[in-house]
Amino acid sequence: QVQLVESGGGLVQAGASLRLSCAASGRTFSRGTMAWFRQAGDQEREFVASLRWSDNNKFYSNSVRGRFTISRDNAKNTVHLQMNSLKPEDTAVYYCAATNRGLILSSSGAPGSYDLWGQGTQVAVSS
Repeated sequence: QVQLVESGGGLVQAGASLRLSCAASGRTFSRGTMAWFRQAGDQEREFVASLRWSDNNKFYSNSVRGRFTISRDNAKNTVHLQMNSLKPEDTAVYYCAATNRGLILSSSGAPGSYDLWGQGTQVAVSS
């Protein structure tokens, strides 16, 4: 069974750091793309960051660029999201997503580009 499992969420104060992890099992994405999205309350799911596995190309939303870093662990088939200088507006459920396709930038930020999703992990940042 192919699945993505997120971990690392929690409750922190503004300015703190958290590291999220997404472990893929049942399939590798060595030619694909993995990404993080987030969803706060009843808002639309928002793109956070993506990583194209073939060339390690990374893409960030404007709201997190410079604070968040996406990285990969090839041996563990895992993607991480290091989140620094967290703000209350970063509060959301964070979802990992993956596809077997190596996405171009214009597609990597669209939820519809991904065909596999994790269950989500809650991140809450207090002021």
